[in-house]
Amino acid sequence: MKLQMQKGFTLIELMIVVAIIGILASVAIPQYQNYIAKSQVSRVMSETGSLRTAVEACLLDGKTGSDCELGWTKSNLIVGTDGEDGEGSGTGQDGLVVNWAASADASTTIVATFGNNAAQAIATKTLTWTRDSDAVWTCGTTVAAKFAPAGCEAGDAETTP
Repeated sequence: MKLQMQKGFTLIELMIVVAIIGILASVAIPQYQNYIAKSQVSRVMSETGSLRTAVEACLLDGKTGSDCELGWTKSNLIVGTDGEDGEGSGTGQDGLVVNWAASADASTTIVATFGNNAAQAIATKTLTWTRDSDAVWTCGTTVAAKFAPAGCEAGDAETTP
């Protein structure tokens, strides 16, 4: 009589595969979360960086505060909306504050506070664009250095709007 061959995997082979998948997942998931947080910081840097042009134009035209239309579209990575255009300095978003200078040669800041759909590692942290008296914009952030994008210096000091 012919012996019938069994086809399939043994229990030990399946357990080894599950263990390998578990090890890979334990490394991949934290790396993916770091990648997401870093990309979100870069996105907010880009979004708020686009406001620099509008702010610069307003300052050079002698406009400040509510006289200037920033053209801001709300971001889901920045803290909620105020709805009444109060704290948001013309942005309609609580977590985005533009502190206007009295003149074009004084300091102006754009401060964004992470919240809403931002990664947990960066929630409540800030990203700040600062314009000095020489009309030079610099970026700083309170997120961990590993999340800070190129061109935006990470620091420990929290900037309050």
